[in-house]
Amino acid sequence: MKTLTKEMQAAITPSIALNLIKEGNKRFMNNLKINRNLLQQANETSDGQHPFAVILSCIDSRTSAELIFDQGLGDVFSIRIAGNIINEDILGSMEFGCKVAGSKIIVVLGHTKCGAVKGACDHVEMGNLTALLSKIQPAVYDEKTEEDNRNSGNNEFVEKVATINVKRTVHAIMERSPILKEMIESGAIGIVGGTHDITTGEVSFYDDTLIINSPK
Repeated sequence: MKTLTKEMQAAITPSIALNLIKEGNKRFMNNLKINRNLLQQANETSDGQHPFAVILSCIDSRTSAELIFDQGLGDVFSIRIAGNIINEDILGSMEFGCKVAGSKIIVVLGHTKCGAVKGACDHVEMGNLTALLSKIQPAVYDEKTEEDNRNSGNNEFVEKVATINVKRTVHAIMERSPILKEMIESGAIGIVGGTHDITTGEVSFYDDTLIINSPK
């Protein structure tokens, strides 16, 4: 697998970027990792980086974007925070990744059995975690189908909240970043949300979050 150059990155469209992500996940699931010389990639990216994707995922130790999408050094910007939530710093990082550094797609990635989502479902309050979990709370309140046992003991409730949380984050990125919204609408970049099944390794993408427009 060749290290991405500026020319290679420029030739990648948002659709191609999504396919690269999907193909990488298939390799991960089948334990068919591309053979890479990571030390060589470190040397080849020492003068500059040209990642094709920005991936916002949880800090969960089982959800490393580079691993589950089988990517090498210099391929993706990986933003990790409990509950894959956003704030001004994360939005700024995404704007840098796309507007300045040339990435072609934003992926918001949740995962099954998420501890942060469970904490939000249980309305946990603990130190600085309280403020973080409060950003997931709207997804808890948006989930209307589960009337009983609306807590972490109800696995279906947890997974439904996790899905809503991913979709809310995708919408919030466009609402809170005029820069990214304009890039998405013009077709310069795409955006999509999905969930990583920590048991199977499979990433499922939500079609209702996918926005890839034709370049204008």
